[in-house]
Amino acid sequence: MATTTVSDFIVERLHEWGVRRLFGYPGDGINGVFGALQRAEGKIEFVQARHEEMAAFMASAYAKFSGNLGVCIATSGPGASHLLTGLYDARLDHQPVLAIAGQQARAALGAHYQQELDLTSMFKDVAGAFVQQPSVAAQVRHVIDRAVRIALSRRTVTAIILPNDLQELEYEPPARKHGTAHSGVGYSAPEVVPQAADLQRAADVLNAGKRVAMLVGAGALNATDEVIAVAERLHAGVAKALLGKAAVPDDLPWVTGSIGLLGTKPTDEMMSSCDTLLMVGSGFPYSEFLPKEGDARGVQIDIDAGMLSLRYPMEVSLVGDSAATLRALLPLLEQKDQTSWRDRIVHANERWQRVLEERANASTGGKVNPQRVVTELSPRLPDNAIITSDSGSCANWYARDLKIRRGMMCSLSGGLASMGAAVPYAIAAKFAHPDRPVVALVGDGAMQMNNMAELITVAKYWKKWANPQWICTVFNNEDLNQVTWEQRVMMGDPKFEASQDIPNVPYHRFAELIGLTGIYVDNAEQLGEAWEQALAAQRPVVIEVKTDPEVPPLPPHVTLDQARHFARALMEGDPAEGSVIANTARQVMSSVLPGRKS
Repeated sequence: MATTTVSDFIVERLHEWGVRRLFGYPGDGINGVFGALQRAEGKIEFVQARHEEMAAFMASAYAKFSGNLGVCIATSGPGASHLLTGLYDARLDHQPVLAIAGQQARAALGAHYQQELDLTSMFKDVAGAFVQQPSVAAQVRHVIDRAVRIALSRRTVTAIILPNDLQELEYEPPARKHGTAHSGVGYSAPEVVPQAADLQRAADVLNAGKRVAMLVGAGALNATDEVIAVAERLHAGVAKALLGKAAVPDDLPWVTGSIGLLGTKPTDEMMSSCDTLLMVGSGFPYSEFLPKEGDARGVQIDIDAGMLSLRYPMEVSLVGDSAATLRALLPLLEQKDQTSWRDRIVHANERWQRVLEERANASTGGKVNPQRVVTELSPRLPDNAIITSDSGSCANWYARDLKIRRGMMCSLSGGLASMGAAVPYAIAAKFAHPDRPVVALVGDGAMQMNNMAELITVAKYWKKWANPQWICTVFNNEDLNQVTWEQRVMMGDPKFEASQDIPNVPYHRFAELIGLTGIYVDNAEQLGEAWEQALAAQRPVVIEVKTDPEVPPLPPHVTLDQARHFARALMEGDPAEGSVIANTARQVMSSVLPGRKS
């Protein structure tokens, strides 16, 4: 009988925990585990990213889209340190992810050895819930079991650091003696519901409200029916934090869309006018977009007590699962009979949709209006599509112009708001749901930073997917656009070309070079046909759209300070002053005079 190494045991134990996929990159510091993966003959699939950071993003997104544990693996030293950004994405978005990293041999530790980093200390912040470096074979069992169980139960990041010589040792179970641990496999999530008295207190607040607004986030993604039922009972409008975009469909007339800087005007008006706020499963960070303190009574539901009454002083804070708590709350809620508040929200929404259409169709003097890229995509998306977005200006159009229907999924790097997440997210989505179409919306800055390389990962694996529909859309405006606008509007500085201009790269041609389909669009009238061609293609597609960088991503309301800063930036000589003024005027006029043709 062949000897079972520590690495063989690790692979088998992860399989017992239900792990079927690892995202990562190899190296000699973790070779023992890779040898065990090969010996396991396909029990756990290894997905080779082009960079460890991307592998960690994939693990984070895999957890989001599958609901299962995401696992990433890397070698010692730089391999381990490269994981950090993607792991922070998982931690800040409350996703269960396990990181496995190699380490130098135990006898070499402390000797300033090559690739020797203090990994336990390095991971202590991002994986503070549990990070361990086992030193003997008998320790490995409970380290794995605790790492997985804690990641799943707390929805957080954990880490295991494996010295390379330990990986090759013969596995020994813990002895039955003092000073050992004997752990087991298994975790089932509980259904957490607040106590009856607290539910009644929440119901009393909500029943007293005449203008109820709801804000739902990622914690409500599995509570769609319950959110709708409560909203109908209270005649409430429903706004969505960016990570909760798929929590309720946008075709409901009282769903006002996103909140915050990337939010909508109906959401902004609803939040400033409501007398009661019900927040469900959201850690939305920007308090200035919530009701003014004291203007509304508040009820919040969250599974994590640490997130309660954090953004707004809530009168009733309920610790509980969103769906179960809303189901328990619903019978205590009285049916509102006044429709004036709901009617007001619906009419504001109708006006806003006309504004969005006007803005998307506004001429931009040659280059493609970036809003129209998304408005042309939205009605063409299949019902079961998964959409990912990068950070940057493309997230504005994703937030406002992409209409989510029931059954769709979507996400992005929320709490971390990192560039470079959209393509690895889209790859992970395809591994989680190989039969579903996936679309990534990406800026050219993120493509140049790290996402172009991950197109090679798509080329490596796409033939294994049941459905080849995978589309990466690149907004090519040769500008780090979101920061350019932040410089203008928040700082009052003109565009700094040295930091903001980026090279023009033929992304669609790169796609063709590696065996994918490339489509180039430099005319807005070509967009509809381009989307239809991409969705019908029998292999992954990169659509490169030459978009106008001077279309302003206007916030739902412009403050006096923002207007002053913007004016100062123009007075100081912005290099794109003419087109900035013209496009901003068109966007603003579409808000003031909806129906006006540009």
